[in-house]
Amino acid sequence: MRLIVLDTETTGLEVSQGHRIIEVGCVELVNRRLTGNHFHRYINPERDIDQGAIEVHGITPEFLADKPVFAQIAADFLEFVRGAELIIHNAPFDIGFLDAELRRVDERHPGLEQLCRVTDTLVMARKRHPGQRNNLDALCGRYTVDNSQRDLHGALLDAEILADVYLAMTGGQTTFQLADHGPGEEGGGKREGIQRLPADRKPLPVILASADELAAHEAQLEAIERSSGGRALWREVFPA
Repeated sequence: MRLIVLDTETTGLEVSQGHRIIEVGCVELVNRRLTGNHFHRYINPERDIDQGAIEVHGITPEFLADKPVFAQIAADFLEFVRGAELIIHNAPFDIGFLDAELRRVDERHPGLEQLCRVTDTLVMARKRHPGQRNNLDALCGRYTVDNSQRDLHGALLDAEILADVYLAMTGGQTTFQLADHGPGEEGGGKREGIQRLPADRKPLPVILASADELAAHEAQLEAIERSSGGRALWREVFPA
């Protein structure tokens, strides 16, 4: 499954008031791993930016004066995200702005939710942590994700941080590899200092799981399936 973690920065809070996108940042995940493939553009909004918005993201009209308008990056953006699952924090905000921009380019644009599946991590977080703060900074603290570089909001940086938060929220160890590696390799690195067991060492006894333990294991896998939207890695690697 190809996932695109996405964030935007805008001239203001209300798309209904004519506010526009000034930055789009996306990072790609395949098999729960960052691929290094990303999409990032600054955009000239052809309008003023609210002072309150500048205080949040630090992006000024002067900086954007020589940047492309959205129509110039729309085709590249759609090519990057089409058919993927979009992971967005407070998805209605970003989707609303993106759809407004895309319909300025082509009034027949059907809406991103017709082209991509959309998962809202804010909705996920509210279900898991009701009554608690669930903004991105709060989730970073809750899931021990490093956001120390986040002095100001930025679409690409926030997408990278959200990718780490999403992987943590959906339960999973993100660097653990079960795939086979060639001799002397483990996850791309070299194995060093391996200690071999003595040749005359007696084999270890095999202790099989009890029926209760197997039932508990299956219940845990079902819980992971529900919380991760059907992405329990154990069942992908070791199908029943």
